[in-house]
This record gives sequence, structure tokens and C-alpha cells, in this order.
Amino acid sequence: MENLFFFRPEEQTHLKDLYRSLLRLSGKVLKPDDCANLKNYLVQAGLNNFLKRDVFDLNPIITDMETSLIVAQEIGLTRAAILGVMLHSCVRSNYCTPKDVERDFGEDVAGIIHGLNRIQELYDKNPSIESENFRSLLLSFAEDMRVILIMIANRVYIMRQIKDTPNKEAMQKVAQESAYLYAPLAHKLGLYRLKSELEDLSLKYLEHDAYYHIKDKLNETKKSRDAYIENFIGPIQKKLEDAGLKFHMKGRTKSIHSIWQKMKRQKCGVDGIYDLFAIRIILDSKPEREKMECWQAYSIITDMYQPNPKRLRDWLSIPKSNGYESLHITVLGPENKWVEVQIRTERMDEIAERGLAAHWRYKGIKGGEAGVDEWLNSIRNALENNDDMKLMDQFKMELYEDEVFVFTPKGDLFKLPKGATVLDFAYAIHTNVGEHCIGARINDKNVQVRQQLSSGDQVEILTSSNQTPKQDWLNFVITGKARTKIRQALKEMQARQAAYAKEVLERKFKNRKIEYDEPTMMHVIKKMGFKYVTDFYNSLANETLDVNSVLDKYTEMQKYMNGMADHTPAPSAQEFNMQSEAEMKTQGHDDVLVIDQNLKGLDFTLAKCCHPIYGDDVFGFVTVNGGIKIHRCDCPNAEQMRTKFGYRIVKARWAGKRGGQYPITLRVVGNDDLGIVNNITSIISKEEKISLRSISIDSHDGLFSGNITVQLDDTVKLEQLIKKLKTIKGVKMVSRN
Repeated sequence: MENLFFFRPEEQTHLKDLYRSLLRLSGKVLKPDDCANLKNYLVQAGLNNFLKRDVFDLNPIITDMETSLIVAQEIGLTRAAILGVMLHSCVRSNYCTPKDVERDFGEDVAGIIHGLNRIQELYDKNPSIESENFRSLLLSFAEDMRVILIMIANRVYIMRQIKDTPNKEAMQKVAQESAYLYAPLAHKLGLYRLKSELEDLSLKYLEHDAYYHIKDKLNETKKSRDAYIENFIGPIQKKLEDAGLKFHMKGRTKSIHSIWQKMKRQKCGVDGIYDLFAIRIILDSKPEREKMECWQAYSIITDMYQPNPKRLRDWLSIPKSNGYESLHITVLGPENKWVEVQIRTERMDEIAERGLAAHWRYKGIKGGEAGVDEWLNSIRNALENNDDMKLMDQFKMELYEDEVFVFTPKGDLFKLPKGATVLDFAYAIHTNVGEHCIGARINDKNVQVRQQLSSGDQVEILTSSNQTPKQDWLNFVITGKARTKIRQALKEMQARQAAYAKEVLERKFKNRKIEYDEPTMMHVIKKMGFKYVTDFYNSLANETLDVNSVLDKYTEMQKYMNGMADHTPAPSAQEFNMQSEAEMKTQGHDDVLVIDQNLKGLDFTLAKCCHPIYGDDVFGFVTVNGGIKIHRCDCPNAEQMRTKFGYRIVKARWAGKRGGQYPITLRVVGNDDLGIVNNITSIISKEEKISLRSISIDSHDGLFSGNITVQLDDTVKLEQLIKKLKTIKGVKMVSRN
């Protein structure tokens, strides 16, 4: 291998050292033919120019060997993982196939290579790495958990090598991925040294000045800091031993990344961080003596060093919701330096370190779902049990049985429930896309809207402007958004169809020279068994109801009603009210809803948003249940109703005869003078056919404002009342709500 032109002189020397180190670490687990077969694959791939350097100009064989060393030395993985790392570049570059690897090295090695290359394909789709979905998808793609461990090891090596790379853009991207994705994963797996290294290197590349500022500060005080920790621990250790406690202690300095995070949170410099020094005291206590001995240790320490009561964290008395138990104190040690001391027992430490990710959440790492945490915790336990590495081969990812992750052609990542279809995905992108969806291309293959999706699918939605939502879509979509939007669209389509059907019916009336009367039509609709007007018109639109039969029934009803009218006594002249000129104009040619409280068979109500009364300019609005609400033309909601639902607007006018009294609310504002309320109520009580229903007055800084609700007949009475109220001394404004 050392004679390959693919290697630079310095790389050839380094390669020999790496090869010896790798053999020393993994020689016992490799089979007799593994080294020869591996060397043959790599030599031939290099000679035939299959292997390429990456964006940082790193040699792929050197990279894989360095990754293998980390995998073997610092993580503890064995043969399959090491060979998988060394051979995956050969498979990815198409020098050999997975079948070749399986033949020469076994199914286990081929499986790891499959996982590594599948994750590389995921990266090639260029999804957003900041998405929590990407982390979940990465884990679900790594069917063998060793693949994730290899990816972490590979990222550690790359981060060590890119300090001087000229490709700053790629360096920034890799550093961001390391901080967001790989460092938290390493932490969850218990690979604390690798996690800290990834975080510190990410900070070094992303926040260069901050990193070196903290590093220089720590270097200046390293000797004195180490001496200080020893000086701090010594007296405590003696006192605890004298008290008969069994324990061990750890002293440490926080990582640069951890210090930087605290500096940002506390908005202070390095010197302002209380707990640059952290001491952990872990007691070997029996369950029934745990709390007592923890508080005993607390008492010994606080007798020696002054505590900061504001920094006491008692998770012994009331553990955290995730089960974390510990006692944290910050004390003023020698030289007036603050030191954080954590006191816990072996059991508490075990829970904190391994118990369902409690320790990880305590440190502020964003955890995944419970299944992810439980799986990763199992891996960690397997890693620490080096006597039974075979356990690792049994772990397979079955975490996301209830979810699928799919991509758009641009690489955007979406998470959907298992069983989601192309149509669910279309609605997840945008309602407009869903409504016009006619199918999709999944991995360059045309499929129907009902096709179910699988994790990793790249889905391009196909649309057509002629497509509209269908009733049967509700039979196969499973997401709440899709179902809601489809139902909403179907209702609006039915409303439009009903409006169109009504227009068609009215044209039929004109063609047959039959006078159209809305009340008569309402009688016909009810007699035909329709509860809602919209159902009647939808039946016409769907042609399940014949227009001619409706015309025939209408004619019969008209004759019947006219016949009834012949026996009705003629109204006296005294009861006759002359219609206004505006009403007569309205009656011209357009169909108008006549509002008469004695009218039967017509379902209308007065809107509560504007409280119309007799004499107001009004219009009708067909509601979803088929009834009609009467609104004032100047109603606050009128503009929105006309813009969005113009087809549901019905012209309306009041009947020639008044129909009783109406509630109306007036807003009154004025000076808070003595007797102002009495004056207002006095005027209302003197008015004929006006009754006071309620009055609510508030006063503030010499002014009063309030609402008055009265019952009156029409707008004429209302205008007269408003004029009289405005004449009251101190009243500044009277307006209708």
C-alpha cells in the first residue's frame, strides 16, 4: 500500500503507523484472511482511481483507518464495525458490491456498510440538519446501532483535521452539524470525552475568538487551578473520613464549551462564572441512610466553607420529575473562589448517569422520544459491558414504527404518521397543493394520490388546476389537517353548487313565465322533506332532483296559497302602510327576502353581531345549516362576508308592517356630573313604546362611559331617542353599538 501514488509521502509514513496500531487493537478479533482481503480491496480501489478525497482534501483510506482506531480504542467496537468502516468507501465508489463484501467478510460487515451508505444517501438529499426530524430520521436509517457510533467517531476525526482547511464554508457546516447533532448523540451514549471534544472543536470553528479567549484564560491558571482543586478536596476528604462515610470524589474543570454557554446565559466574563471548579462527592450509602448521609456531608462542607444560599439546589427532598436526585451547593473556597459541590449516592449517580436519559435532560440536551432514550441507554450499558459485546449485534432500530420521514425534491424533510398517503403529504405542504393534487412521483416513479409513503421517500407532488377535492378522499387520508381541509372544501363547493342551482331554478321560472316568490318556495322545500335549503339546492345541482317536478310542485303550492288568499278578508285601510320608495325599487326585478315576523316556513333570525331593527338597511346571509341571518348593511362583518361568501348573500327588506320591538344597545360617553344617570333614565322612561332593559355606567377621571340597552320599534324611534339623549347636559357622545 505504501507504493500507491494515491498517498502523499507524509501519508505513507502515517499509514504504516496507523496499520500497526489498528492490528494491535483488533488483531485478536480479525479472522486470518481479513487483513489480506482488506489490503487487496483497498490497493485495487486506489490503483484503479475509485477512491476520491473529500471536500477537505482528506485521504479516504487514512480517514477510515483513523475512524476505525477511534471505534476500536475509545468506543470498543470489534471486527464487523472496523471492517465496515474500512470497506464502505470501496462500496460507495462502486469498486465492489455489497454482495462481494458479504462473500469475503460476512453478512454482518455488509450490513454495517449498507447502513453507512444509506446515511450518506440521506445527506445527499441535503435536508435541514437543524430539524429535529432529521435527528430522528438519521437514527431510523441506522438500523444497526453501531452505524451511529461509527458516524460519531468519523465526525470526531474530521473535526480534528479541519483546523487549517481553506474550505471555510464546509468547515462551518460540519461544525454546526457536530454541535447540533453528533455531540448530543455522543452525550446520550455516554461517550463523554468525545462529546466534549466535539463541542469544544465546534466552538473553536464557529466562535473562534470566544474559544481562544477562554482557552487562554484557563491556560494562564492551569497549574494554580489544579493545585487549588487538590487544596480544596484535601480537608473535605479528611473530615468525611473522620465522620465514617464511605465515598469517592472527583474534581474537574468545566469544558470550554460549557464555560462559554454559562457566560452567554449569565451575560458575564470568565471570571464571573461561579462554578469553573466542580467537585462531585459520591457516597456509598445504604438506601435507608442515603438522605441522612448526604445532608451529613453537606453539613461538614458548609461548616468548612461558606455556602451561597441562593445557589442551593435540593433535589433530595423533592427529586426532579425525571427522577434526578442530588444536592448541589456552591461554597466560597480558599482565595474567595466559588466552587460547585454535588453530593449524591452511588444509586443516585447511577440514575443520573443511566436512568432513562435523566442526566442528559438535566444538562439541557434536547431529548428525543422515550423510545429513543431507552434505546440509546441500552447501547451505553452494552458498551460498558465489554465482556458481552455480542449483545451489540442484537440491537436493531424499531423506534419509529408509528412515523415516516419523507423529502421534497428540494430536500425539505417532513414527518408524517405511519400509513400517510401522497394526499396527506400534499396537504402537509400546503392546503392549495392538497386540493389540486392528482398524484406524485416517488423516487422518480409515478404513483396515485392514495399511495402510502415510506421513510426516506423523495416525493414530488403533481397538481392540476382542474382537480378539486373528492368525497372519497376522506376514505384514505389519515392526518387531521387533510381531513379537516377536505371537509371544509367540500362544504364550500356544496354552497357554491347550491347558489348555482338556485340561479338555474330562477332562470327556469323566467323561461316558463312563473313569478318566483321566496316564501312560497320555502313552503315547497319543506313539503318536499328537506330540512335545510342547501340540501334542496344540492339535490338540484347533483340532478338527483328534477327541476321540472319542482316547478310543478311550486305551481300547485302557488295555486293553493292563492286559493287560501281568496277566503281571507281584505285588510282595512287603517292597517295599510304605504311602502317606501326604496322598498318599491327593491321589489323591481331582483328577488328579495321579505322580513316579516308573521311569515311561516322561512327560517331567518336577526344577527347578534349588529342587532338590526326595523328600518335598517339589511341583507340576508345563508348559514351552513340552511337558515338565513339578517345583518345590517353596515355590520362590522359585512365586508368580509361579501368578499369571501358573496354567493351566500341574499337581498332583504323589511315587510310593510312593523313586526314588534327590537333590542338595541347605545354607547354613551360624557362628563361624570351628579345626576347624569337619572337624567338619562328619565328621558327614556318618558318615551312612548321605549322600555329600558339594562344600563351599565363606569366613571374614571371625571368622565363616564356606559352601555344602555332599550327595546323599541324601528329606526325612527331610535333616531329620536339619540337626539334627545344628546341634549342632556354633560353628554358628549351617543352612538349605536
